[in-house]
Amino acid sequence: MRLKDKVAIVTGAGAGFGAGIARRFAEEGAKVIVNDINVDNGEDVAGDIANHGGTATFKAADIASSDDMAALVAAAAAEYGGLDIMVNNAGVPQRNMPMTEVSEDAFDQIFAVNVKSIYWSAIHAIPEMRKRGGGAFVNTSSTAALSPRAGLVWYNGSKGAVNNITKGMAIELAADKIRVNAVCPVAGETQMLAEFAGGEVTPEKREMFLNTIPLGRFSQPLDIANAALFLASDEASMITGICMEVDGGRCI
Repeated sequence: MRLKDKVAIVTGAGAGFGAGIARRFAEEGAKVIVNDINVDNGEDVAGDIANHGGTATFKAADIASSDDMAALVAAAAAEYGGLDIMVNNAGVPQRNMPMTEVSEDAFDQIFAVNVKSIYWSAIHAIPEMRKRGGGAFVNTSSTAALSPRAGLVWYNGSKGAVNNITKGMAIELAADKIRVNAVCPVAGETQMLAEFAGGEVTPEKREMFLNTIPLGRFSQPLDIANAALFLASDEASMITGICMEVDGGRCI
């Protein structure tokens, strides 16, 4: 049990990569706060974890809100006694389109959810981790931070910020024994894929994406979950500040 007795928050855990991470952490002994803005999805994931013998509680929260993030961290402390692992997984995509056609509202949402949420998690989670004598952040970034695709300029930029923030946090928090790492998934078969494709995943667009991935397949939730599990576990106790590419070779 690689996360036995650890307490973890996983944001955006109602579907996709987040659901995979929450389930995998619970399998390895973590007590998981499952977060999502979609109540039905989040409750389903927490219920599924419980049905399989794990420990999880669903908490709805808008992670771009300071008050909601504070309540999420407080829930971890109240339910399970503290916080050891913060997985900043929740994110929003950008519809594939020319950069000058993206609305200000869409731009603001991308940066509020993909970037500002990490700020709020730092503000509220770090004090709890310091009480435990250390902890681990795992931020979900993207290969878009390293090898940007055309038509996704502002999304690319948000994930570039995630990588830089990850490294800066790692340096600043090392003295507190708080490790900070990121995973950089390639496109996955999740709800976001249609947005990255411009609205519809046609056979032609699917082939276009696959042709950029040397291993010839999309990432799956379990791929990302296993990477996050390693980075959150004591097996990675000497690893901080990395942005791990889980991408089938896309960024080579």
